[in-house]
Amino acid sequence: MTISHNWISEYLPEKLEPEKLSTILTAVGLEVESLEKYESFKGGLQGVVVGEVIECAQHPNADKLKLTKVDIGAPELLKIVCGATNVSQGQKVLVATVGSTIYPTTGEPITLKAAKIRGEESQGMICAEDELGLGTSHEGIMILPPETKAGTPAAKFLNIYNDWIYEIGLTPNRMDAMSHYGVAKDVCAYLTHHNKSETRPKSPFNKSFKADNLALPIKVTIENEEACQRYSGVSITGITVTESPAWLKDKLVAIGQRPINNIVDITNYILHESGQPLHAFDADAITGKQVVVKALTNSTFTTLDEKERKLDAEDLMICNAEEGMCIAGVFGGLKSGVKNTTKNIFLESAWFNPISIRKTSFRHGLRTEAASRFEKGVDIFNVVNVLKRAALLIKEIAGGQIASDVIDVYPDPKEKTEVSIKYHYLKKLSGKNYHPDAVKRILNALGFEIIKEGMDELRVAVPYSKPDISLPADIVEEILRIDGLDNVEFPTHMTFTPSIDPNITREVLKEKISGYLVGLGFSEIMTNSITNSAYYSEGQLLSAVKMINNLSADLDVMRVSMLETGLETMAYNLNRKNSSLLFFEFGKTYHSTAVGQYTEAEHIALYLTGKAGYDTWKGKAAFADIYKAKGIAEAILQLNGVKVPEWKQKDVEGASLALQLSVNNQVLVTASDVSTSRLKAFDIKQPVYFIEFNWPLLVQLVDSKNITYKEVAKFPVVERDLAIVINKEVTFDQVETVISKSKNNKLQQVRLFDVFESEKLGIGKKSFAINFTFLDEEKTLTDKEVDPMMNRMIQSFERELQAEIRK
Repeated sequence: MTISHNWISEYLPEKLEPEKLSTILTAVGLEVESLEKYESFKGGLQGVVVGEVIECAQHPNADKLKLTKVDIGAPELLKIVCGATNVSQGQKVLVATVGSTIYPTTGEPITLKAAKIRGEESQGMICAEDELGLGTSHEGIMILPPETKAGTPAAKFLNIYNDWIYEIGLTPNRMDAMSHYGVAKDVCAYLTHHNKSETRPKSPFNKSFKADNLALPIKVTIENEEACQRYSGVSITGITVTESPAWLKDKLVAIGQRPINNIVDITNYILHESGQPLHAFDADAITGKQVVVKALTNSTFTTLDEKERKLDAEDLMICNAEEGMCIAGVFGGLKSGVKNTTKNIFLESAWFNPISIRKTSFRHGLRTEAASRFEKGVDIFNVVNVLKRAALLIKEIAGGQIASDVIDVYPDPKEKTEVSIKYHYLKKLSGKNYHPDAVKRILNALGFEIIKEGMDELRVAVPYSKPDISLPADIVEEILRIDGLDNVEFPTHMTFTPSIDPNITREVLKEKISGYLVGLGFSEIMTNSITNSAYYSEGQLLSAVKMINNLSADLDVMRVSMLETGLETMAYNLNRKNSSLLFFEFGKTYHSTAVGQYTEAEHIALYLTGKAGYDTWKGKAAFADIYKAKGIAEAILQLNGVKVPEWKQKDVEGASLALQLSVNNQVLVTASDVSTSRLKAFDIKQPVYFIEFNWPLLVQLVDSKNITYKEVAKFPVVERDLAIVINKEVTFDQVETVISKSKNNKLQQVRLFDVFESEKLGIGKKSFAINFTFLDEEKTLTDKEVDPMMNRMIQSFERELQAEIRK
């Protein structure tokens, strides 16, 4: 939310310094995220003054330069060398003095210094329009009216608009602060409480409203009273649509709004003043002089941006006797909008249902300022007051006459919400013992009406401008805000009870794995669970959880896999020249069933690409591959005492090679590469490897395992190496299966340390070099005991794999 210091000061009894106002705003819960000086022209023309050219002579050393002496209201005349062809004696000009900084329309800022030009001293600069950033003309210096007084600051002469602009971090429930007047009411309530004297904001609403004639009556009918609970309007004839006055444009531009014409600018001005959106229709486009608020089914509508939109049965429309004119509270129509030729208008001020407006806004992708106000709720009581204020402003600025009484259709006037609060409850939640008089002073200053007062209870009627307040806790929040959130008292002592977490294993395991991965060089990431459905296949989308009111077209489903959101992060980093990445993430995936039920599954996902380490003086780091991914997965299991089951190759969507470990028919971990087609969708041009753990199953395995301890073996191990020649189709997994069948209980470890392929081995052959480690925990093994075990395995290799032993 953007707030102008000059603008809000118009509603305060006395103007506060920008820094003091910033402190108050933050104290009342309207956190000031930034405070910046605004100048309609950069630099504010500081150091630029009006000067009178007293003398003008030819430069002795340059044909195109003049020597001038200029009076700027100082004791001495300034000597200035000027190259403009139109400079002459007696002119009033703008002079940038030594030390000032000017900001040209194009190019870099220039700080003026005393200098010698072709041997002659120059103590400033007589400026052209573009040199000061006031326009684009460089045909010559700016010549001012003769009556302009020398020494007048340029900012004063040109009416430069200066302001201070606040950016406020507004919470979604604070619709009452989505306007300058609403913020001013909070500031006055703060001053009332802390100064202990009533401080009321200056109301912008004029009670003296009267129609000039009744020449243009418009009939209003509300057919959908649930979606539109109040609708008011007034006709204005004989207006002139033109450029807005400077004061109005300055205010709008300062808060980031683009001036369009006086009618549109007034409605925008009122929106930011009061928080109430308005809409102006070209009255001559209202067929039948009727306004009907209703839904249009099976219809299309062309909006102001010239786009044809298919209307939904729930879209509320403002119609004339024949067709729609506006999507209510969201966006205007092309036919009924105010044009430069418009002479008569119908001005609308209404209250639309927040839920209805939000749905329509998202359905059509129209996130307008009006929609953002309506969807949070506007002050239904103030609808007509704002309309009158806008009508009088239009009459003042655009001319014309008010040509009807105010039409106000309000079928079922709303009652104020009533809330009771007990003082002991206030103390319990706030931690502070407020005096009843202070509580009443705060609530009265905020517009609450005291209905009933008891010894320990206060019953109040909530102002219409605060539709979010319905509970005693909301009242406590209001009191705390105005007292100042920085005044919340800290207790002198604190008591707490340690919690007992039944799922402590989950958190301990998470910390343990995170620490291990960070030690390996991984970085933890957190990605959005809401992602783009375009990432998934039709089969995956069958079980996807789709968003109903998605924030954007690119965020329309809950993720069904951890892979794609991780690839987004990898692509972002790769595009910024981070070519070696190791990421991990704890996250969830989401699925729906045919019967409308939803499930979510927890995972830990790892992503690898590029080098899996750093180059050192001893050698280059190896690149990540499927074996690196497989090894990290095994290391995580071993780290937590989980016995690594047998890897199986599986077909996994989005991978060309995938390996899985399963326990009790449940997939525990998948390690895979990412297919080229999937990488291409993210514009990733290097291999990526992906590891995904079934987190609940891993926690269960770690939680259920029995920890056993045994002493370090007292006897040495015996190692043997064996090279076998086998068919290329044979995998090491098959070799391990053969080894396990030999039932050598002294065999501790099997390790493949070399794979060799050559035509010398034979066509379609390869060689595995395998290391075997044997250990007897009760005595030292001898060759006589190890040889039979090796021979049994050799025989098994020859029999089952048709292997040959390399000598």
